[in-house]
Amino acid sequence: MFLTDFFGYFSLSALNFWAFSMAFLFNLFVYSLGVKRETTLLISSFIMMVSYGVSDYSLTWVSINELTYLDWALYDAITIALLVTTYRIIKKVTVSFTYLITGLSINMCLLLAMHLDVFIYNNRDTWLLWDIYGFTVSIIDIFMIVALIVDRDFLGLHKLKNKLFGLFKSSKTQHII
Repeated sequence: MFLTDFFGYFSLSALNFWAFSMAFLFNLFVYSLGVKRETTLLISSFIMMVSYGVSDYSLTWVSINELTYLDWALYDAITIALLVTTYRIIKKVTVSFTYLITGLSINMCLLLAMHLDVFIYNNRDTWLLWDIYGFTVSIIDIFMIVALIVDRDFLGLHKLKNKLFGLFKSSKTQHII
């Protein structure tokens, strides 16, 4: 948990919220220019900004109980559901959509692993999972922010997704003997 020890939870969450807000404002500007009007980019950046704002500020300060990793995983699941609903309505996505779904899914899996480790197994000693969680969640948040701003396949996730789905889609029917 080196990053959270160095920066603190609040400053990392504030930085993430600020960056997602800037990504939304940038996409609002691009949308107003008419460059990308028929995609989920503006709505996706809005959903991410609201999701990080609500989960990091409002619910942390308003919540009676201390938030757990399971709560954060549920926030990610709700965000994924909102993004998928947006996709189902608009039916046109940008490259950043793949990065958002992949990043939130990985974050959610790591949060569930941390919840299992800390609250189910009652582990209080830091070990490799905690460091992986701290670095990976922070790096993935940065990747999602960059994906919303540049809207390019800078890591090759979109190509990988197409190749994986291409493996499962066969143009020829195979007969089983």
